[in-house]
Amino acid sequence: MTRQLDARTFHLSLDGDAPPPALPPHLRALWHDARGDWHGAHDLVEDGATRPACRVHAYLHRREGDDANAAYWYRRAGVAPCRDPLERERDDLIRTYLADLPPVM
Repeated sequence: MTRQLDARTFHLSLDGDAPPPALPPHLRALWHDARGDWHGAHDLVEDGATRPACRVHAYLHRREGDDANAAYWYRRAGVAPCRDPLERERDDLIRTYLADLPPVM
């Protein structure tokens, strides 16, 4: 079994026109954010229906500079606010959530 997508392939896909197929909204949001599309990313997670969506939503508001709103979404995600550099936080989220994808046969 192999993973559907790894971090290297995810980052290579940033040169394309669209995120890799079948990614959940929180990973699509991280893809858009990595391409500089904060609003497109935010649109994908603004409802915060899942913990991963809340976690990515927190990161996005932290990136925006809205620490109070970020703190709210970190609480909704059930995690302490991140203090790592933003790019490290995003890369850690990408690796974590890609690892959660089901393997492909």
